[in-house]
This record gives sequence, C-alpha cells and structure tokens, in this order.
Amino acid sequence: MPDVPPHSPSKINLKDYKKPSFDVDIVHLDIKLFDDHAQVNSTLEMTRQTAGDVVLFGEDLELLSITMNGDKLAAEHYRQEAGKLTIHDAPDKVTFDIQVRICPQTNTALEGLYMAGSGADTMFVTQCEPEGFRKITFYPDRPDVLAIFTTRLEADKRYPTLLANGNLVEAGEVADAPNRHYAIWHDPTNKPSYLFACVVADLDVLTDTYTTSEGREVLLEIYAKSADIDKCDVGMQALKDAMRWDEVNYGRAYDLDRYMIVAVSQFNMGAMENKGLNIFNTACVLSSPATTTDARSFSVKAIIAHEYFHNWTGNRITCRDWFQLCLKEGFTVYRDQSFSADQQSSAVQRIDDVATLRAHQFAEDAGPLAHPVRPESFVEINNFYTTTVYEKGAEIVRMIANTLGPDDFRKGTDEYFRRYDGQAVTVEDFLSALSITDDKIEDFIDWYRQPGTPVVSGHQNYDSAAKTLTISLSQQTRHVSGFDAPKPLPIPVATALFDKESGDIVAERMLLLDQAAQTFVFENVASEPVVSLLRAFSAPVQLNYDYQDADLAFLLKHETNGFNRWQVTQMLVNRILLQGQGAKSSPDVYLEALAQTLPVLAADDAMLAARLLDIPSAQELASAIHKDYDPALVKNERNSLYKQVADTLKDQWAALYATLPMQSYEDNAEARGTRALRNVILDMALTADVDGAADWAQQQYDNASCMTERFGALKAMVNHQLDLADDYLADFYERFQANDLVIDLWFSVQAAADDVTPDKVTSLLKHADFDWNTPNRVRSVISAFSSQPTVLWTAEGLKIYTDVIKKLDDANPVLASRLVQVLARWNTLAEPHRQIAQDQLIDLQQNVTSKHVIESLDSVLGAADS
Repeated sequence: MPDVPPHSPSKINLKDYKKPSFDVDIVHLDIKLFDDHAQVNSTLEMTRQTAGDVVLFGEDLELLSITMNGDKLAAEHYRQEAGKLTIHDAPDKVTFDIQVRICPQTNTALEGLYMAGSGADTMFVTQCEPEGFRKITFYPDRPDVLAIFTTRLEADKRYPTLLANGNLVEAGEVADAPNRHYAIWHDPTNKPSYLFACVVADLDVLTDTYTTSEGREVLLEIYAKSADIDKCDVGMQALKDAMRWDEVNYGRAYDLDRYMIVAVSQFNMGAMENKGLNIFNTACVLSSPATTTDARSFSVKAIIAHEYFHNWTGNRITCRDWFQLCLKEGFTVYRDQSFSADQQSSAVQRIDDVATLRAHQFAEDAGPLAHPVRPESFVEINNFYTTTVYEKGAEIVRMIANTLGPDDFRKGTDEYFRRYDGQAVTVEDFLSALSITDDKIEDFIDWYRQPGTPVVSGHQNYDSAAKTLTISLSQQTRHVSGFDAPKPLPIPVATALFDKESGDIVAERMLLLDQAAQTFVFENVASEPVVSLLRAFSAPVQLNYDYQDADLAFLLKHETNGFNRWQVTQMLVNRILLQGQGAKSSPDVYLEALAQTLPVLAADDAMLAARLLDIPSAQELASAIHKDYDPALVKNERNSLYKQVADTLKDQWAALYATLPMQSYEDNAEARGTRALRNVILDMALTADVDGAADWAQQQYDNASCMTERFGALKAMVNHQLDLADDYLADFYERFQANDLVIDLWFSVQAAADDVTPDKVTSLLKHADFDWNTPNRVRSVISAFSSQPTVLWTAEGLKIYTDVIKKLDDANPVLASRLVQVLARWNTLAEPHRQIAQDQLIDLQQNVTSKHVIESLDSVLGAADS
C-alpha cells in the first residue's frame, strides 16, 4: 500500500472529549434570502462553563461584522482561521451579534442552507446534521450545546412557504420592500444546532390534526410540490399511527403545537428529524399505488415513524458528542422496526431487518471498514452513518429488551426519559437507566466498544439414560487491527427443542452465552430433539451449529417461528453455495423440503412464502468469502441453484400463479403478500421456461392495478431479456416521465439488469434525464450497477465507478464517500481482479481532495495491509 498522502486530515478521538468553554442559552437568527446570496444575522447569548476562549465553527462564510455586548470587536480580540472563529477575553456572560454572507445557490454539497431544484421548483432547504449549521453562521456547532432558537426568515414573495422549527409567532410583509415577506418561528425546547431547519419555497400542504394522550391538539402538515401533494396521504396516516404507537408503547406524547414534514428531491439522507420540521427525501415520503412499489411504500411508513420517534430518542434526549451517534440512531431504529412489525407480519419484518444486517453490516464487520458501534475516532463523522451504527446498534437494544423482558425494558426506558430529558448524554447513561432492574445490562457496553461479528459455534449431546440434553456453545470474534483483543460478549440465544416425531415444541429457553464457552443442560427431555437456536435472530451473530441437513429440513417444515423457517432455508442455501468455504451440502434435501413446504405456506402466508424463495445476493455471498473471491464463479453458482429451484417446482408455478389473481388495489399485509409472491413466481416461471410465462409478464404489466405489479413485470422482462422488454421500457418511460421517483426505477432496472454492460451504464449516465445534482438519480444508476459484481469488478466497470466518485468528490463529498465504501472488500478478490481494483483505488486516492473521501479511501486501501 502507498504511503498516506500528506493532505490526510487529522483524527478526532473520543478520549479527547472536553466540554465547550461556553454554552449558548438563546439564539436569534435572521436569514434574508436574495437572488444570489443570503445574509444571516445571528445573536448568541452565551454563558461560560469552563476556562478558555469562545470557539465558534464556520465554513464557507463571509464574515461581515461581529460585536460583543454591543461593541464592535477589535481585530486583536478574535482570530479567524479555516473552519473556526476564536474570540479571546470574553466575559462569563456575553452576547455576540454576527453578520455573515453565504451562497446557497452554489452549495452542491447539500449541507447547511442550499438550493434544491430549479425554475418554478426551486426551494431553499437546510441539512445541518451532523455539522452543517456551521455553513449557515458561526456557532459552537456540536451536539452538547443546547439552546432556545427564534428564527426570522425573509424572502421574495415568489417563495410563499417560509418554515422553521417550532411554532409560528408572526408573519407579514416587509415594510420597505413590498415584494418581500417574512415569518418568525420560535422553538421553546432546547436543541443542538444540528436540529435547526428552515425551508423557503413555493409548496402546497396536506393538513390534518392529532390530539395527543395529554390532550394537546397538534396541527400536522406535509409540504410538497403541488403535483405531489396527492402522494402524501400514506405519510400522513403513518405519522398519526406512529404518534399513537409511541404513546401506547413508550408513554411518549408530542410536545409542540405543530409537526411539519417537507418533501425535497435533492437530499443526501433519507430524512432528518429536525425538531418539529422534518426534512424528507421525496423517495421517503411520497407514495401512491400507481407510482410506488409496496416495498417503498412500506419503507415510507417506517421512515416517517423513525423520524417521529426521534422527537424523544434524539431530540428531547440527544448525544453528548458524535461518537454517541448510535445512542439516538440504534434505539430509534429498534423502535421503528418494532412499529413496522406491528403493521405487518412480525416474521417478515424480522426477515427484512436481518437480511439487511447480513448483506451490509456483516460485510462491514468483515472488512477494512469494521468499527465499533460507538467509534473511537473519526476524521469526518459523515463517514460513520453506517449499518454498524444504525442496524447493529438496533440489535444491541433488541438484545437488551430480550434479556430484560417487556415489563422491565419499559421500566428502563421510562427511567431513561425521566432521568435525561433535555440533556446530551452517552451510551453509558443509556445503559445505566436500563439497568435499574438488572445491573448485568451494563455488561452490554462491550457490544458498543468492540468491532466484529461474533461467531457462535456449538453442538449437542443427548443422554438417553438421564433424559438430559446438553448444548455446548462457544463464541469467537475476529481481532480487528487497531483494537484490543476481543472479549466474550453477552449473547442471548433464544432456543426451542422440537420433538422429532410430533414436530411439537417440548422446551423453550433464552440462553445467555457470556463466556468464551459454556454448556446448558435441559432436563426431562424424553427423546433426542431437534434444536432451534437464535430464534427471531435474538443476537447479531453468525451461527455455526452442528446441524445435519435433515435437521434443517425438519425445522423448515415444523418451526412455528416464521423468521426461523426463513433462517434455516438460508442456512441450507449457504451450505450449498459456499462449499468452497468449508460447507458441504447437496441441494436435494433443500429442494425436497421447499417443494413440500411452499404450496402449503403460499395458501397461509403469501409474504412469508415469497421470502422462503430468497437466495442470498451475490454481494451477501461475497461477504462470506475472505480470499480469492471470483465474482463470475459466485454468480454462476447462485444462478445455477436458482435455476434448480425453478426447475424442481416447474410443474407448480402455473397453478400457484393462478391462485394469485390481480385484483383491485388494497394496502394491507395480505394483499402485499399476494403481490410479492406473484412477482417471485413470475420470475421463477420465466427461469424455468414455463410455457406462457412471457405472456403472464406482459398481461401483468398491461393490467396492473399498482406499481408493484407493473414494475415487477417490467423487471422480469428486462432480466430475462424478453423480446418485448425494450418496448415495455419505452412504454414505462412514456407513462411516467413526469415523475422523478418512477424514472429512478426506470434507470435502476436497466443499471441492475442481469446482462448490464459498462457501455449501458455509460449511456445511462449520459441520458438527458440523468441529474448529477440529485442523489436519488445518481444512486438509481451507480448503486444499482454496483449490485452486479461481475461487471463492477472489471477494469471498465471500476473506471466508470471511480470516475463518478471523482466527479462528486468536490460537488457532493458525502455521497462520494459512501460510494467509496462499497469497494471495501476489493482485497478479497481473486487475481487479476484484485490488482485491477487496487490500481483504480490508488489512482482515485491521488485525484480526490475532500476529507470525506480521503478517510474512506485510507480505510479501504488499508485492507491491503490487513
């Protein structure tokens, strides 16, 4: 690996945390927006906490003036340097008035205050998490500085929508400028600057109300472009459902008179929980049956809930520092997953959660980007908005909830809210509150400190004379370079014993594996059972139990836990596909069990039946291969097994498809399950060359009642290269060319096609509708393309991919850095792919300048030394 470039930025370390020298008590902001710039006047009332100068952060700001307690600040009293304004000799109580000029119109990084859209669709919007507020004005921009904000917005009347956090205090015309108007907003709750938000635009609004359990009537508003306002009803209902759910399950009621959501097309994140004024990527709030797939619509509901739940887990109680990001995100993801499980099959929700974890977080843990759920250092905090922080963070909360049980977990969360409301806290504070009924909960701190995915191995021994079953379990976590040797972690292992004759459960227990190796004894077991471990995925670990294939097939047929039925199919499939990694299984047992189980389950739970046909993606399979990964070989073996499944059940596909007729659209779990299974069966039938299957695809597209049916048919036609695929792609474009989110689907289905080529990807990037300034559109091509490893890991494919990163490095470094992280497993490739990838990454390293991309590249290239 080459030497670290001389421009590599320095790291920030958790161990170096110090309280700020000054707190901010009250903030008054006056933001005046003009055609080519904005002027921001801020008044900061501050109080000393510790010895030291006043330190205010600021980036891309033109300082116009600064006064301290009404007096213009002399040059010798402050020092302005890159990213920072330091003021000397400030009294213990001090008020600063600061005027700056910024240029939202040229801010392509989509941080701070920036312009989104163009023409009549132009809007100005903020994104301040994690450190965007410093691009609006000079401020101690850190999460442990909480203040009361009052915001005045002023703009031309062509932007009638003027929004900021809190409650509307006043609005009117500007006295000496008849074409301009203003609005003043006041947020009565203390908040860190990362939760500040404002919007200046011309938007329509969908309104509703909700009366909280405390009797407060809350005005609910979702703002969007006029053409999109009819796609906001799903989001509004999800918001009301989330408000009610949080009251019932956590006793948390909303605390302001107004809750606002704004849909923005150009947004790096999915959504942002700014206090009382959530900013949402359009893809995460707009939904209608004709334009949104079931998966995306259900995701909209989950994300709406997630951002609402942040009002307590993130806003009312926030992070002391950005190392504690998992404190708000892990807990809130756990809450939104629990909410979603109540909206559909809990088994399918758990499958979705774990499938995401295994495909992305396990891969992160296995590669050079491995880091603890609470990182110990970073260069750019944006690089740590990862599946480890979010999804693994949620799994830790779930383990704690499983260990405590529902009653004690609720007591612990009630204590957390009571103890820390209005404060900026740490993971230790969280565990301290949750441990009020069981002090062993504090042992879970090592899950936050230690990187890597534990592997739980085990076997069983049945003593027929004593009627006892002994289960022996051990745990091992790989040692990640730069961290201490891993410790044994507390791992809850939900366990059930099944009678081999009847298929009934004869015993259930939650085992707590908290040592390197332990044995657990079940007594009064009449005959040797089949053991089901890690039920409902009770811990984020890899399981390596001494199962016979017949045991897994038995569990596929008899498990009462829907998640575990899916899990055993995944274990069988991985044994078949990863034989080069030590697995040894014939597909016969799997195919026979699947053939017996699928028809029965399809009639009972179509959504779960659809998921039983899951075969891990090429990326997920690659994450289990640590050396000499050959993308073509893995893809061929995966496709071969998929074809075997399709051929084995070939005689059943027509009958199953016929039992799932298209009907008028309904949005409920049963209808969504029917549509999901129909799409899977259509693809299987095309794979097996079932007579008439191509006609099914065309008929489904032509007669579709919703986007799930139409896009499912289109995807099948494209992936199977049906003769009319191009005609249907053209029809799809013609129907939906005015809808950006649907055209994102049109781009993605081509970029992720089984037969995609580098030339095709290049042509999509040059398409007239491709927009480099809209992250959704960039992801619709480049992220979809990266799902095809056989094309990505070639010289041509990597050249396209790294050229995109170079282009985005200055314009949108947050997005560019996240694209870099996709390449983290390059060092596991077989030659010549490995050398090709290393050469491209070194070239990239020599052609980027943002600290976001530099940090990610340093970590990714560090794989060469690991």
